[in-house]
Amino acid sequence: MVRRIPTGIKGLDPLIEGGFIKGSAILVTGGAGTGKTIFSLQFLWEGLQRGEPGVYITLEEDVEDIKEDARRFGWDLEEFEKKGLFKLVYYDPLQVNEMGINVVEDIAKINAQRVVVDSVSIVGMMLPNQMQIRKKLISLINSVKRTGATSVLISEVLDSDEKGLSRFGVEEFVVDGVIALYYFGVGEGIARSLMIRKMRRTNQGTNTYPLIINENGIEIKNDI
Repeated sequence: MVRRIPTGIKGLDPLIEGGFIKGSAILVTGGAGTGKTIFSLQFLWEGLQRGEPGVYITLEEDVEDIKEDARRFGWDLEEFEKKGLFKLVYYDPLQVNEMGINVVEDIAKINAQRVVVDSVSIVGMMLPNQMQIRKKLISLINSVKRTGATSVLISEVLDSDEKGLSRFGVEEFVVDGVIALYYFGVGEGIARSLMIRKMRRTNQGTNTYPLIINENGIEIKNDI
C-alpha cells in the first residue's frame, strides 16, 4: 500500500490522492512571485505540526530572510530549531560536488522526514552542461531517497519561457512529481494558478487551479 503524507497546502491533497508519496521527490517550479518559497515552507510547517522534523537548504537566499518570510504567516521556525526538529542551512553553490553528502548529514542530525532544496536551478548554474546537471540531480535525489525523507526541490523558470518547466530542461525528468506555479498580471490585479504536470503512481487532477496567497499561506481552489 502506498503511504502518502499531507502537503499542508489547502486544496491540493484531494487532487493527488491525499498527498505526496512518502520518500518521493517533487519539483515545484515557476517564475518570480509564483509562491515557490511559500509552498515549500508550508510543506515543512505541516510536517513540524505532525512531529516530522524538517530541513530547508538554501543556496541563494539569506537564512534570516527565509525565517522572516515564514513569520509573515505565523510560522515560527526558530521555535522548532531550538527543539532540534528543524534546520535551516545555507550551502555554498561552489561546493556542489559535496552537496549530496552534506544533505544526508543534515537529514541524519535531526532524523528529518521532509526536506526542501532551494533551488536546484543554482545547482545547474555550477555545472557545465545538461548531462552533468542531470547526473548531479539524480545523485542528489537518490541520496535523499535513501534516507526515507520526502523532498521538495524548487526550480526557477525564466519569465520569458512561458512553456518551460525548469531553467535547464532536465529537472522535470529526474523527479517523481512536478507542480507548476503560474503568475499573471490581470489589469491592476494578480492571478496565480497551479497545475500538476506529473505525479507518479497517482491519479492526479488535470486542470489548472486558481491559487491564492492569504494570511494562512497558499490555498488551492479545486471545487472538490
